[in-house]
Amino acid sequence: MVDAITLASPSDGFRLCAWRAEPPDARRGGLILIQEIFGVTGHIREIAESFAADGYETLAPSLFDRREPGFEAPYDADGVARGRALSEATPWEEVAADLSAAAAALAPPVFAVGYCWGGSAAWLAACRVPGVAAASCYYGRRIPELLGETPLCPVILHFGRHDASIPPEAVEAIAEAHPDIPIHVYDAGHGFASDRHADFSSDAARLARLRTLQLFALNGGGRGEL
Repeated sequence: MVDAITLASPSDGFRLCAWRAEPPDARRGGLILIQEIFGVTGHIREIAESFAADGYETLAPSLFDRREPGFEAPYDADGVARGRALSEATPWEEVAADLSAAAAALAPPVFAVGYCWGGSAAWLAACRVPGVAAASCYYGRRIPELLGETPLCPVILHFGRHDASIPPEAVEAIAEAHPDIPIHVYDAGHGFASDRHADFSSDAARLARLRTLQLFALNGGGRGEL
């Protein structure tokens, strides 16, 4: 079950919504689940429930609330345009502060996972948010904007080999700037982990999920099964 709570950003006191899913059994840790450009959609809330089932108390903050509270866009061209406009209007400094509020609301260890725009924000969390123990970043198109920053915790990156929005040279630039960070490239396109996307790949999604859970398990998220 997912319910709504309110977080207060440490930067300006702004109160934003976050969706919370609690584990039904033993808790392995806390998890900040970072949205795509489409907002905290039903799909994101389903992912929150799935990570909760794996033992992670999960918070999905609504990071566009300052500009459009409760924003949820459809997975179509109009939704892409609306979501991209909001994401580009949201400065990284603001995102980092709001993610810090989410981290502070969770007992350690705290992890981060993000998809699409959220994949870049998960990288940001690894670099700027105190207390994040590990981060898994899915197809973060804007990570190259943040290459001057160094993660403070273990990070893994996931990209699709056929992702037209993230050219191979962008992935190569990340690898060159941070050669110690594992980069996994799948035989898939953008959004391969989401069954709402045309490029959904069940094989790639499953493997990336296993690698994500392994990362968390190796960095304090319980013993794990992997």
